[in-house]
Amino acid sequence: MDWISPRRLNRLGMLNMNRRNVDYIARYNERSSYPLVDNKLKTKLAVAEYGVTTPRLLQVVRQQHEISHFREMAEGLGGFAIKPAKGAGGKGITVISGRDDDYYIKASGTRIAAPDLERHLTNILAGLYSLAGSPDVAIVENLVESAPSLAKFSYQGVPDIRIVVFQGYPVMAMLRLATKDSDGKANLHQGAVGVGLDIGTGRSLNAVQFNRPITLHPDTGLALENIDIEAWEDMLEMAARCYEATGLGYMGVDLVVDANEGPLLLELNARPGLAIQMANGRGLLPRLRNIESLKRPHFTPRERANYVMDAFGAL
Repeated sequence: MDWISPRRLNRLGMLNMNRRNVDYIARYNERSSYPLVDNKLKTKLAVAEYGVTTPRLLQVVRQQHEISHFREMAEGLGGFAIKPAKGAGGKGITVISGRDDDYYIKASGTRIAAPDLERHLTNILAGLYSLAGSPDVAIVENLVESAPSLAKFSYQGVPDIRIVVFQGYPVMAMLRLATKDSDGKANLHQGAVGVGLDIGTGRSLNAVQFNRPITLHPDTGLALENIDIEAWEDMLEMAARCYEATGLGYMGVDLVVDANEGPLLLELNARPGLAIQMANGRGLLPRLRNIESLKRPHFTPRERANYVMDAFGAL
């Protein structure tokens, strides 16, 4: 295993966990805003007021007796996603992509019966996947149909784009691609691929899996060097708008590109991970310090998006 010294990491501008927690999360994120981003249902309602679109909400299950209506609601649907409102790290999310007689087909290809989905809803309500194990709410959303230009790179699951936003400025981005290891989910901790994106153009830079450099997707076999995200400037502006919607100074914004509806917000994260630096092959600190040093901040989301494209593009 290759080893790199902390001193060299510091010279490369790599943000470590302690500095992230103390200098950025604790300093720029008001505790009062956490419940908003730690609850996917509250997030959907809040960002809608700022022109940020999200997958269509199909059902909210708050009480055990409401689970009986789930099967009726899902009867005519080809696909949908079940999510715990307070879930973290992708835990508890079940994506259904189709039907096979009395069975539902997960994004990974596994068949699951309706009673199993209902038990899953019960577990969500009991807080099995929520932060601190508190009672939760289950939300059922319309299935996102990924744009074909991105879907081909991912294994079964929908690829998403994580953008770190600091003081309303989208400073770094990566594309996350599902794999067999990640069970069709775009979650790096579970084995998804992270592809660093040039903030100026939306084009791919580097790729990693399990924090190791790769050049080909492990399952699709496709090269990861020439990926180009459509409507990139619009996605940066959407991420920037989440600052006004939440007031959080440091956060992760997770977006998808739907084949029919374009960019959609999946969720927000008040404690975004640091693997995005590995995927980009560069550290966050220089960009964060650049924003901190601005004497005249840019007031509109579009202005902030334009600034980072010019300031950090191909850096």
